[in-house]
Amino acid sequence: MNEDILIRPAVEGAEGDGAVVKRLMPLRGFMNYDPFVLFDHFILEGGGGFPEHPHRGFEAITYLFEGSIAHADNLGNDSRVGVGGAQRFTAGRGIVHSEMPATDGPTSGIQLWINLPLRLKGIDPAYQGLDAADLPERPIEGGRERIIVGPGSPLALHTPVDYRDVHLDAGAAYAFAPASGRRGLVYVVDGAMNVNGRALRAGEAAFCDDVALAIEATQASRFMLAFGAPHGEPIRQYGPYVD
Repeated sequence: MNEDILIRPAVEGAEGDGAVVKRLMPLRGFMNYDPFVLFDHFILEGGGGFPEHPHRGFEAITYLFEGSIAHADNLGNDSRVGVGGAQRFTAGRGIVHSEMPATDGPTSGIQLWINLPLRLKGIDPAYQGLDAADLPERPIEGGRERIIVGPGSPLALHTPVDYRDVHLDAGAAYAFAPASGRRGLVYVVDGAMNVNGRALRAGEAAFCDDVALAIEATQASRFMLAFGAPHGEPIRQYGPYVD
C-alpha cells in the first residue's frame, strides 16, 4: 500500500436549485486540501442550476463536460460556456453571480474553488470566460489531455496550479510529476485506474502531497488532475465565503 496516497469517495447531495453534485470537499471531517477548498462534479437537469448568490475570498473554475451554462454577475458580465470550455471568476472582496443551464438537455462538469492567500482576499472581483478552442489539447500515448490551467492555457489564477482533463484508453499509462511542494488530487470521472498502485474507480479521488504519480487505466477512463501550491495559512470557510 502506498501511504502517500489518500483515497476518498465523492459524496452525492443537492445544491443550488435542483442541482445534484458529487462532492469531494468541503465535507464534514474533510473541509479542504490547501489550496483547494471545493470540488464538485455537478449535474444539472430540468432547468435546475445555481441562481444568484454571493462569494468572496477565492477563485473558481467551472469546466463543462456536456451542455452549456450561462454566467451573469454584478460586474456586468453575461456569457455562455459550452462543452470543453471554462469560466473563471475571482471573488476577491466580493461578487454576486449566477450559473444556470443554457440548453434543454443535461449540463454537467466540475466546479473547483482555489483559495486566495490572505494578502489578496480584498482584491477586485473579476471574470474570464473561455471556449473549448481556447484551451490547448494534445494527443498523448494512449489518449489525450486538455490543459485547463497550466502551460499554454490563457486561464489565469493568482495561485500556481496545474489543472488537466485526461482521457486514457484501457491499458494506457500516464505520468505526472508536480512542481516541488505542490499537492493535489486525481478524480476519476469515468472508468477505473491504478494510481501509484492504488485502485480508483469512478467517483473516487486520490489525494497526495508532493508525490510523483504513475497512473494506469484498467478501463477506458477520464480523470481530472488538479495540483497547486498551498498557501499554508488558516482557512476560514463557511458557505459561499472563504476568509
